[in-house]
Amino acid sequence: MQPIPEVAPVSEDRAFPLDGVLERNRIGPGLTIAVGLILGFVAFQGISLVVLVAVLAATGQLTEMAGMDTSTLVATFASEFLIANTVGQFLGLLGLGWLFARLHTSRPAAMLRLRGSGLAITLLSLAGLVALFPIVQWAGSIMDGLPWPEGIREFEQMQMDLIEQVLATNLGFFFTLFTMAITPALCEELFFRGYIQRQAERMFSGWLAAIIFSGVVFGLYHFRITQALPLSMLGVYMAYVVWRSNSLVPGILVHLANNGFAVALGAWISSSDGMSLEDIETMDVPIYIVLGAVVVFGLIVRTMHRMGRAEEGA
Repeated sequence: MQPIPEVAPVSEDRAFPLDGVLERNRIGPGLTIAVGLILGFVAFQGISLVVLVAVLAATGQLTEMAGMDTSTLVATFASEFLIANTVGQFLGLLGLGWLFARLHTSRPAAMLRLRGSGLAITLLSLAGLVALFPIVQWAGSIMDGLPWPEGIREFEQMQMDLIEQVLATNLGFFFTLFTMAITPALCEELFFRGYIQRQAERMFSGWLAAIIFSGVVFGLYHFRITQALPLSMLGVYMAYVVWRSNSLVPGILVHLANNGFAVALGAWISSSDGMSLEDIETMDVPIYIVLGAVVVFGLIVRTMHRMGRAEEGA
């Protein structure tokens, strides 16, 4: 007689069987999180590089790369870089997240929270992002003011310069929006909030620890040490709205809104003189605006939390 598969620690109406090969071999969530993060990074970067080389080779441009510095390389092959990055995210993050979920359960969509979400909690999630903006901006300016080593400063300045070069290249707004906003919203959410967070919820006894863990991992995964705090704050918030709604949809929309705003802002900055993305990122926010945003944000989160409890009790 086959043993009855274990059931994931979620409410009965949302349960999914833990009947995949990783569960049958009793591979713990901590190990799968570590392996998933390592493989995700390697797969994303490796696939992106292979696709970039393949595209340049197919168009006869591969030899032109020789002798170019990084800035010239990105400016010359910006569209190819974005295409490679997009393929890398879909295969290395979204694809890997789905594969890992499939190795845990015969219902990967349920594990990854690929289900609809109520309109009210979705709109509240977006409103919470608006309230969070000044808080994140303030945290970013505080972090930037710390005495970071020169090597870290130079590395992050190079990252910002490359992003500005891509945005300054006339690739078309919708192409840039798809590659820099829609793609990460779909792929990073499924990987981080879908798979990594679900496993973190199994690893920790409380939901709060899992949300903080997955949010901080998301922030650190971007390899921007000076902005790790604001990125982690965004990650924690997206982790919360996904957990509270039990749906990946609000997280995807919040992520899309955040990145879409950044793309639109970057496009505007690239067409103006005397301003850079770094100037915007490190801009000081008056403390009274930050305090007001904290109050509004707290009220929105409290409303979402109560709304989620009411839905669970229904």
